[in-house]
Amino acid sequence: MAVKMRLQRHGSKKRPFYFIVVADARAPRDGKFIQKIGTYNPLTVPATIQLDRQKALDWLHKGAQPTDTVRRILSFKGVLFLKHLLRGVKLGLFDDATAMTKFQAWHEEHEANLRRRNDSHRSQQRERRQYVPVVKKVEEAAPVVAAAEGTSEA
Repeated sequence: MAVKMRLQRHGSKKRPFYFIVVADARAPRDGKFIQKIGTYNPLTVPATIQLDRQKALDWLHKGAQPTDTVRRILSFKGVLFLKHLLRGVKLGLFDDATAMTKFQAWHEEHEANLRRRNDSHRSQQRERRQYVPVVKKVEEAAPVVAAAEGTSEA
């Protein structure tokens, strides 16, 4: 039996909301599933992702194949990096404590990047809302127009 990690669509028309599920590959998209491991809401800025890392990692070790979108979500949340590190532990390249410190360092850097991106996005939104076009008064613009007309005739 082929097992896939995929998105299961919920929500109304034009308002998608997804469950991240582990399901038999033959089951329909919104049909029967084995286990729900998280949620994904693409409508929020940034998209909201809630994922049980341990369940996702267990299913990856069991051989579940993620779809392209779920693979991107797992990569974003660090599950695939953690799987990579645990494979290094299994091969004897380093110990479990080293793998966890590497993952924690990556996670802290990733969170800092996300905070920085969100802050810049919020500041850009504020700037767009506060933008007021500057319109010159007619009295100020009249001498400039007269000077321009005088130079073109000469």
